[in-house]
Amino acid sequence: MKNGRMDESILVCVYYGPNGERLIRRGGKIANMLNCPFYVLTVDPLPEDELDIEKIHYVEKWKELAKEHGAEQFIVKYNESRPIAKVIGEVARKHNITQLVLGQTAQSRWKEITKGSFINILLNEIPFVDLHIISVSRELKNGDGFYEKGVRAYLLQEETKYRLSFSHTHQDVYEGIFYKELGTDFNNGVFKFMTNNCMIEVQVVDDYVKDMEEQMRSVANIANNIANTAQCNNKE
Repeated sequence: MKNGRMDESILVCVYYGPNGERLIRRGGKIANMLNCPFYVLTVDPLPEDELDIEKIHYVEKWKELAKEHGAEQFIVKYNESRPIAKVIGEVARKHNITQLVLGQTAQSRWKEITKGSFINILLNEIPFVDLHIISVSRELKNGDGFYEKGVRAYLLQEETKYRLSFSHTHQDVYEGIFYKELGTDFNNGVFKFMTNNCMIEVQVVDDYVKDMEEQMRSVANIANNIANTAQCNNKE
């Protein structure tokens, strides 16, 4: 928890898609500059147990990123049928939010924010809050380039290798989301999946995963560290 300015507080609103990561980073930077707390909020009309694997992946990634950037709390509103502005307003009042970070993207539920009506409704709901509307890209971007929208995919084990597949079979070892590099005719890109409550990202080159064993060893080490920390906390 930050012990800086208590007259400022940031709320970052994210929806499913890779742009959520950029918004969390932006909110974290603003909070660091102001030396104030910030929170991350996402809303879903479905109950938690009805989320598909892609949504689960995004939520887990956002939780990690929010923690990494020092967020006070990652807030998820499941099974929510109320208007978005009402939900945001409720959270903003509860946490004394003064600045709100939203993303402007054509493919998400947050696309309503590009309409004046939503802005007016939101400002009427929380007139004490300043809005930061961030323009975001539809593609996933990282240091290695740009990727297409993620699609459901699977990894099949072939001896010591893991091959990417888009068909679900009983031979699947992992299920996740594949982000294909733009401008390539081959299946090159990033495959994201969950294992041992950790989000894993592996590179895919010509249908095959690189350094899978090394990645899994890293996950095992992280899981062991978490378990050891939990044991120490319980002893205390």
